[in-house]
Amino acid sequence: MNFKIGTRGSKLALTQTNFVAEKLKKLMPETNVEICIIKTSGDIMQDVSLLTIGGQGVFVKEIEDALLSKKIDLAVHSMKDVPGETPEELMFAAILPREDVRDILVARDNIKMEFMPRGAKIGTGSQRRGAQIKAMLPDINIVPLRGNIDTRLKKIETENLTGVILAAAGMKRMRLAERITQFLPVETMLPAVGQGALGLQIRRDDTALAKVCARLNDAKTAVEITAERSYLRALGGGCRLPIAALCKLDGQRLSLEGMVAAPNGTIVIREKINGAKKDAEELGKKLAEIILEKGGKKLLDSMC
Repeated sequence: MNFKIGTRGSKLALTQTNFVAEKLKKLMPETNVEICIIKTSGDIMQDVSLLTIGGQGVFVKEIEDALLSKKIDLAVHSMKDVPGETPEELMFAAILPREDVRDILVARDNIKMEFMPRGAKIGTGSQRRGAQIKAMLPDINIVPLRGNIDTRLKKIETENLTGVILAAAGMKRMRLAERITQFLPVETMLPAVGQGALGLQIRRDDTALAKVCARLNDAKTAVEITAERSYLRALGGGCRLPIAALCKLDGQRLSLEGMVAAPNGTIVIREKINGAKKDAEELGKKLAEIILEKGGKKLLDSMC
């Protein structure tokens, strides 16, 4: 079997894709794997905010288009970048074991979040992170940030930032864990839907590749991601409000926590429910209903 893997061209995306390629080669030693770099809207338009160019999905659409047109056979996605709705002709054949789900702070002089001075400038490209920081520390200034990990870290100096917020998973995969000032607990910084997980997306009719990819699937992570993404879809995956969720599987039981917030952090609606592993999809829908009833609908209607 010979096939092409599509990915973004950042160091992190290539690191993740090479990791997957090596896993596949071990399963199929005779296979020739070609890695194809695809520029997405999010990569090309670095000087504007993600919200301006379409929010969630700007790192995915062109890669999905390449899959649909058969220019590639498989895509490696960071699941936090994948919108709630994906093309019907495509499927996720595997979800790999999840890395650390937390967000992290890299700060000048290693200042921790709770000791940030008034007016400190914190860089992030995520409304979700910005809203939760403002909810904790209203006098913090959020500075919009774009670019890869290296670029964002450099901006601490070039933009005179007090610190930047990034995903722990990316820092660890890039072997930059020693740069981390602080891991932010999920109790105060709920992660993005799918954060820390990699998904292998293929065409639904590619049964041969589906069987191979299935051998890399992590059942625990897959069911957690199923619940989180069901929650995202039920809220309306195209909405540009800060949305967060985290599901944890313990035995046959799931706990799912979700959040919707105003971008400035003045309103934060956060709820948690539990349910059976087999009901992951329904659990996501139920949590969305609870959050919508408790003020989420009014917030969504006003912003989306």
